Amino acid sequence: MKNVLITGAAGFLGSHLCDKFIEEGFKVIGMDNLITGDLKNIEHLMKLENFEFYHHDVSKFVHVPDDLDYILHFASPASPIDYLKIPIQTLKVGSLGTHNLLGLAKAKGARLLIASTSEVYGDPLVHPQTEDYYGNVNTIGPRGVYDEAKRFQESITMAYHRFHGLETRIVRIFNTYGPRMRLNDGRVIPAFIGQALRGEDLTVFGDGSQTRSFCYVDDQVEGIYRLLMSDYAEPINIGNPYEISILDFAKEIIKLTGTDQKLIFKPLPKDDPMQRQPDISKAKSILSWEPKVEREEGMKLTYQYFKSLSKEELRRSEHKDFTDRNKR
Repeated sequence: MKNVLITGAAGFLGSHLCDKFIEEGFKVIGMDNLITGDLKNIEHLMKLENFEFYHHDVSKFVHVPDDLDYILHFASPASPIDYLKIPIQTLKVGSLGTHNLLGLAKAKGARLLIASTSEVYGDPLVHPQTEDYYGNVNTIGPRGVYDEAKRFQESITMAYHRFHGLETRIVRIFNTYGPRMRLNDGRVIPAFIGQALRGEDLTVFGDGSQTRSFCYVDDQVEGIYRLLMSDYAEPINIGNPYEISILDFAKEIIKLTGTDQKLIFKPLPKDDPMQRQPDISKAKSILSWEPKVEREEGMKLTYQYFKSLSKEELRRSEHKDFTDRNKR
C-alpha cells in the first residue's frame, strides 16, 4: 500500500481527493489547520484504517513519520472572502508551506503535486488561457496576496525540480464546484444558490458580462490524479472549457431553483478578471483527460447538496460579506 499526504484535506477539493485516493487503495494522511477546512468533510474517513489525520499548519515545520510516495499540496485559502480576511496566512502557506513540503518531499523521495490556479493569469489579455501565457496580475492589489502566493509556489516548485531533480507536478485549477463547497465562501455558485435558498434577489457585479468556466469536482479530481501519475512536470490547466457569462449563469440558477428572484447589479470589484476559460489541449493530449459532467447535471447535484444543509447553516451564511463573490 502506497502512502499519500494530502494537505488541505478537510477543504472542498482536498476532501474529495482523500476519497479518490482511498478508493484507489492508498493509505491517506490528511493534514489541515482547519482555518477554512471543516472536519465534517472527512468525518466519514476517520474510522478507516488507511486514513490518518494531522491537525497542523504547513507554514510551520512539517514532520510525518511514515514513508511517503506522493504529496498533494492543497492547503490554501481559495475564496476571496478567506484570502482577503487572512492575507498574511495566504502568502505564508503559498511560500513557507510550499517550501516545507518541498523539503519533506526531497527527504522522503516523494513526488509532489502543487495546486496552482487560473488566478496566475490575472485579468487575462489572452483568451482562452494557455499554459504558456505569463498573465496580467496586479502584484500589490488586494487579490495579489493569493495570485502572487500561487505564482511564487510555481516558481519554487520548478526550482526544486530543476536544481534537486525532485519529481514535481503543477495543476492550474479553474473554477470548480460541487458538494462540500462552503455556502458562505464568497464564490459565485454557493453565493447565488445561498441567495436563492434564502429567497433573496441575486447580486451580479458589474454588468454580468464577465465569464467563468465551471468544472464539476469529480472531473477535476480525475484530472489531478492523472497529472500526478503522469511524467509531465510543467503546469497543466485542468478545467472545463465551456464558458458562460455571470449574467447568463445567474439566470440558470433562477431556473434551476425554481425561484422568481430578480437580479441586482453592483460595481465590479477591483482587478476582477473579465474572462476565465482554460485551453485544455495539453490535458487532452498528455493526460487523455477532458471533463465529462455537463453543467446541468453537476449543478443539480450541487443544488441538492446545498438544499440538504440545515436551516442554521443557511441562516449563518446570510451574514457573510459577499463583496467579491463573482471573483471565482
